[in-house]
Amino acid sequence: MSEADGTPAGWQGGTVWLTGLPSAGKTTIAVGLAEQLSAEGHRAQVLDGDEIRAALSPDLGFSKADRDTSVRRIGFVARLLAEHGVTVLAPVIAPYAESRAAVRDQHVARGVGYLEVHVATPVEICADRDVKSLYARQAAGEISGLTGADDPYEAPVDPDLRIHTQHNTIDESVRQVRALLAARGL
Repeated sequence: MSEADGTPAGWQGGTVWLTGLPSAGKTTIAVGLAEQLSAEGHRAQVLDGDEIRAALSPDLGFSKADRDTSVRRIGFVARLLAEHGVTVLAPVIAPYAESRAAVRDQHVARGVGYLEVHVATPVEICADRDVKSLYARQAAGEISGLTGADDPYEAPVDPDLRIHTQHNTIDESVRQVRALLAARGL
């Protein structure tokens, strides 16, 4: 059953914030879930942290203050989309608990669904995957401030879901997040 605008009846937007180390699998899970949701007729949008940062915050560096500003900007865009019935999948490192809490609070204050998913892949596995060669560049001394290597990552204490990608296939990880969305009515 659908509403006049084609939206599945009873469907509401919300944000799924996927946090974790670089190369943890955040974007892979988000893209897989977005494809599944779209195939089911839902409006879904991936707000990849790197892409959105480049578009909205090219002036920012990687200090704690700059990272917090970037996370809050991405959170603002996510909330706006979610308020309009879009399921937003935000694969964003967001290394600091305080900035993630600010994004959650922003959603809660507006009555918008928000779920935090910790993609809890150990740094050793992330370094082996090294999708963007960040760990190799950090080890070679070409870059510094890599989250989880020489810059802190504050893992969520009580996320809505914790996924250990080193033990799951991509499909299993996507199913876990999809099940959480269904259980929470998002």
